[in-house]
Order: sequence, then C-alpha cells, then structure tokens
Amino acid sequence: MAMVPTARTYGLLLALGAIATLQATLSEAPSRISAAILTLLVLDGAVLLAMIWDGWRVRSQRVEVTRSPLQRLSIGRDNPLTLTLKPGPQAAELRIYDHYPAEFAGTPMPLVASVSAGQPTELTYTVNPKHRGEYAWGDVQVQQRGPLGLAWSDWKLPLADKVAVYPDLIGLRQLSIRLALQSTGTLRQQRRLGVGTEFAELREYDMGDDPRFIDWKATARRSAPLVRVLEPEREQTLIVLLDRGRLMTAQVRGLSRFDWGLNAALALALAGIQRGDRVGVGVFDRTLHTWLPPKGGQPYLQQMIERLTPIQPVLLESDYLGAVTQVVRQQHRRALVVVLTDVVDQTASAELLSALVRLRPRYLPFCVTLRDPEVDRRAQTFQTQVDQAYVRAVALDLLAQRQAVFTRLQQRGVLVLDAPANQITDPLVEAYIRIKNRSRL
Repeated sequence: MAMVPTARTYGLLLALGAIATLQATLSEAPSRISAAILTLLVLDGAVLLAMIWDGWRVRSQRVEVTRSPLQRLSIGRDNPLTLTLKPGPQAAELRIYDHYPAEFAGTPMPLVASVSAGQPTELTYTVNPKHRGEYAWGDVQVQQRGPLGLAWSDWKLPLADKVAVYPDLIGLRQLSIRLALQSTGTLRQQRRLGVGTEFAELREYDMGDDPRFIDWKATARRSAPLVRVLEPEREQTLIVLLDRGRLMTAQVRGLSRFDWGLNAALALALAGIQRGDRVGVGVFDRTLHTWLPPKGGQPYLQQMIERLTPIQPVLLESDYLGAVTQVVRQQHRRALVVVLTDVVDQTASAELLSALVRLRPRYLPFCVTLRDPEVDRRAQTFQTQVDQAYVRAVALDLLAQRQAVFTRLQQRGVLVLDAPANQITDPLVEAYIRIKNRSRL
C-alpha cells in the first residue's frame, strides 16, 4: 500500500530537526552532537512509524469511488463528469486525480473533498476537448488522509477506458429541445395568413384578416366566415456543402474553422429534419470528399454524425465549381443549397461567386461565411502606436473586401450570412427558419 506524507508530517520532521540542532548548540556536553543525532533519529523514527500506522488504518476505512460511465464528448464544450464517493462509518478527506487525456483542457487535479460519515457525495468536474477523435482515459488515483493527518493512503482504481470526441452534441441536444418546444407551441410559433404554401387549419375570421384567404365553401357550410391558415411546405430539400479546404484549417477561439462549420452544418441538418425536410450533406476540398444524399428522419441525423465526425480539414485549395457541379448532377429537385466556407477578397472569391451563381435560378443558393472575431476586434480598437495602427488598417481592409464580396453575391441573387465562426449556429438556423416561413424555397 503506497503512502504519501502530509504537510503535517513534514512539519513535524522539520521541527524535530530544529530541536536537535538547538540541543547540539546549547549543550556543553562532549557528546552533545551524538546525543542530538540519536534524539533526532528516535523522534523521527517515532513520527515515521506513526505515519505508517496512520496510513495503514485507512485501509479498512477506504471511501468507495466510482466514475460515471464515459459518454461521447462534445468538442469545444465543458463536458461534465461525475465521481460518486461512498464513505464508511468515518468521515474522510480525499484528493482524487482522474487522469483524463493530456490533450484536454479541464478542471485542475486533484479534486479535494471532505465527506461525512455514511453520506454519499458527488463530485462534478468538466473537460473541454479541442480536437475530435478517440482518446485514452487513464485510471482514477485516490488519496485518503489518515485519522492523525500524517499520511495520505494512495491507491489506484483500474478505470482506464477509451473516449470519443464528437462535434457539439450538447448544442444539438439543446437545439433539439428548443425546436421541439417551438413546434408544440410551448414557445408560441405563430402561424400567419398567407405564410407558406401548405394547408394547416381553418379558423374563424378575425378583424384585420386578409379577405383573400377566406374559405368560401367552409364558410357556407358553417354559416360563419372561416379563413385558411397556411404553413411552410414540408419535405423540401436542404443541401449543406461544407468546405474543408485551406481556409477552414485556421484556428478561431480554440477550434478550427472547420469544426465550427461542422457544428453549424449538423445543427442545420437537425433543424431541417425536424421541419420535415430532406437533408443532404457534402464535404469538399478539391473533390467532393463525402456525399450523404438527401433523406429525412431522425435516424439519418445519427448516421450523419457518425460519417462526418472523423473528417478533418486539409491544406488544399477548394474547388467550389466542382462541388456544385457534382451536386447539380445528383440533385434534380429544387433545393436550398447552403455553402459553409470563408472568403478573403474579391479576386480569391471569384470561383465561389461563379459556382453559386450557377445554381440560380433552379436552386436557392445560400453562402454562409465564418469570420474570425479577432479581426473584428482589431478593426474596432483605436490604436495610437504605428505598428498597431497598421494592424488595424489591415483588419479594416479585410472587412471591406469581405463586404464587397457579399454585395456581389447578393446582386446575383445569392443569400448571404456572415457571422463570427464561434457564433454561427444560431443565426444560421434562424435564417433557415425564416426562409421556410417566407416560402422562399
């Protein structure tokens, strides 16, 4: 059984050393040094024996420690994990090291806990992975202090395991709940006359309603004016094209731009499936690397997550025209085509413009760009020093060139959304819902 001395033990040993030194200094006996050393050895031996006895006593009073099963983790999120402590008949003080992967950010170890006799306690801590993939998770190391406070009894629990890091599953769960509440009316989703193309219900005419939507046959049968309420058409097609090329390898707030785009793509797919649409996803660089044809249903979303999770960005220039051409060949129905990428300037974005314009008028193209909020911060911060003023000028120029690209896209009938990469998901889902509600597709 391993033991670790406590600060109290070290303090006693230092104090005894000081006493022995004083004894040797103040005493005038010829054998004062030998006597001081002997005294020190005896007292130190007594302390060490007491420490061993203190640590040994813990063996029969060990707190039972269990860890909650390791679930799939979400990238870029504080993922909670729980340790359950079940003490025996004695109170205890613990230090616990859960050896999560070194690549993760997380709660610093050790976790310190004081547990009362017979009262189970839960310790919750978080880990924040920055890269997707599979990682090795280590054992749990437990240190429990003895009754005299002289030793930490140290032992390991063989809980080593593998853990997988996925895209933002926590965000997907939160979005799913929000969309479900909207669809059931808990958060009132207002239906308006004339919005949508699919019949939803008949209701009584109210002052201010458009007379064009009065259902005259139903009105005749009921002898009371009834109006038709329409809602957005279901089973339309949504295609998400996610760029994984060079521009998407840049780091933004701790994650690659591609990871932010993947989180947004899955959130958009979830919204589309919950709205009854068929959703397809393509990932491209020089070629269309991955293609998931449009389908509906919740099980298909899980298939998307499993297929897309292993994909990583690459240092290759993206072929927008090639990706769009392949989609056009495979998708003959009208669809909303969302391209998640980034832009630099008008010259570098010429191919993107050509590819998106090619989708008109058969499809509805939607360009979504993920900008770096650090560029915004630099552009908005007034500088007095020359070098920092130059940096600000570059940031302002980049933003101006981006805006010029967006203006050209909008002039050619392309929908545009530009937002910070780390905040792109909610605006994208809201934009999709507006497109549906306005029957633009």
